Amino acid sequence: MIINKNERKSIRSAFGKTLAELGRKNPNIVVLDADLSCSTQTQIFAKEFPDRFFNCGIAEQDMISTAAGLASAGKIPFAATFAMFATGRTYDQIRNSVCYPEFNVKIVGTHGGITVGEDGATHQALEDVSLMRSIPNMTVIVPSDCRECEQTIKFAAENYGPMYIRIPRTNVCDIFDENYEFDFCKANVLEEGSEVTVISNGETLAEVIEACENLKQKGYSIQIISLPVVKPLDVATIIESVKKTNFVITVENHSIIGGLGSAVCELLAEYYPVPVHRIGLNDTFGQSGRWDNLLDYYGLSAEKLEITIKKYIDKYRLIRN
Repeated sequence: MIINKNERKSIRSAFGKTLAELGRKNPNIVVLDADLSCSTQTQIFAKEFPDRFFNCGIAEQDMISTAAGLASAGKIPFAATFAMFATGRTYDQIRNSVCYPEFNVKIVGTHGGITVGEDGATHQALEDVSLMRSIPNMTVIVPSDCRECEQTIKFAAENYGPMYIRIPRTNVCDIFDENYEFDFCKANVLEEGSEVTVISNGETLAEVIEACENLKQKGYSIQIISLPVVKPLDVATIIESVKKTNFVITVENHSIIGGLGSAVCELLAEYYPVPVHRIGLNDTFGQSGRWDNLLDYYGLSAEKLEITIKKYIDKYRLIRN
């Protein structure tokens, strides 16, 4: 599977346009933002439906509580802000005002991960997936390109329950073609292989695909799984793949503690124990810098991933032989 990383599109714009499209079809959809509508691109919805858009100001806790109130009245609220503020500042309100009563609130955290870039460590959410997946009744989804983001937002609007959807600041390349259909219950096997199962989502999926394509040309057999739904996990697809490879690598633009890698480890520890290597931020904060430089610095660029994945496969080739 080959992708063109030179052609990138705004996933935030895809999110904003999809909200507006849904707003035309469903008058119950309302949007809330925390004074960042230009950055989150909820401004697209705001311009078309000013009476259904609420700028709550720099008061994220109030935004979530207001969203819960709107949901209790039958509305379908989408509450958006930076992932750091959407989950960290508002944890109590999400837990007790949204998830405990199981209100139909959709929380969209933009600017997730180290690729927030120059804004630095205070704005780089590396714990948001961990926080959200630990709360009962919460669904967690991390789309990888614009098409998957669009379909994820539509799914959220059409299906009841609290959801957290995480998207990046950076523009992303296309991974899925026009035939792609988001399946909430099913992960996507993008490439068949026998030596290792590599699982990723979000921005790092494109980096994984490029790294594994280069390794494929060098004789390595790698199975790639796209796993946008971090909670609940597609248990069947993961275990089916792992029974073939007996070795897993997870890659995520997030701390390796509590995110995608932890979710996969928890699953396999209980149902099918095999070696797992987690690649992500290793119990550290981010720092200010260009997004692509930060990806490379923390080992998440295609070039660094190729080196790391090769090292792990070579190690296990020796053990198996």
